[in-house]
Parts: sequence; C-alpha cells; structure tokens
Amino acid sequence: MINTYSTQVLKDEAATLAFAQSFASQLKQGQSVYLHGDLGAGKTTLVRGILHALGHQGKVKSPTYTIVEPYQLTLGQLYHFDCYRFQDPEEWEAAGFRDYFNPHSICLVEWPEKVGDLLPPATIEIRFDILPEGRQLHISSLLPLALVHTC
Repeated sequence: MINTYSTQVLKDEAATLAFAQSFASQLKQGQSVYLHGDLGAGKTTLVRGILHALGHQGKVKSPTYTIVEPYQLTLGQLYHFDCYRFQDPEEWEAAGFRDYFNPHSICLVEWPEKVGDLLPPATIEIRFDILPEGRQLHISSLLPLALVHTC
C-alpha cells in the first residue's frame, strides 16, 4: 500500500453509515476493498452503507453462507464477499471467484485473510478495531482518497 490515512473513529452505526456515504462516492470500477476485523466489528454495516449510497434500494444480506452477493448498480457490478467460512484458501480457487475481480466490477471482501495469497492485491484495505464506544478504522490505499472525518 502506498498511502496510509489517519484512523477514523466512528462512534455508532449512524457514523459508520455517514462514513460509508463519503467513501462510496470515491469508488470506481476495477477497485477491490478488503475489510479486516473481528466478528461484529461493523464490516457488513459499512458494506450496507456503501451499497445504499451507490443506489441499491433493497436489503443487504451478509454473504456468510452464500460467500458472495452480487449487486447490479448504476456504477456497474459490485460483489460483496464474506470469506469467513473458508477453511482452506484453495476453496477460493475452486469456487472460481478470481473472475469477479476485473476492470468492470467493484469487489468488497470481508475476511480476505482466509483466502491467503490467492486474492489479487487490494486497492483499499480497511481494518476495524472495536473500541469501548464505537469503532476505529485504519485505511490504507493505493489511491489518494478524500475521506471526511466522522464521529
């Protein structure tokens, strides 16, 4: 990663959704965003906020059991992955998900560490730390981002 941004402290779900709105406005086709953090850290909440900010009107399901949920948006195809259930990185290869990472789609991946080195490099990585009140995000990116600080 080339650029590392100062941490963002998000005090509640509303702050996470506000951050998602700002973050989503900068996403472009061909980007992949990897989300790291413990269970309950807010990864899926952030994805839900991103999808709604990009115009998705329906519910956002966690792909814990389906592994991937596709969304057709005005911006293009977005894939939301949850790799938590992978026991072996080779499961990723066998599933054929590599083709989803292309210049025409956006991929949001929860638990990318479960796939090991089989994932292409991330454009943006976000690490979630659970605080006594809220979450702290650490954002690394290959691209310059104009992130609005929200609390």
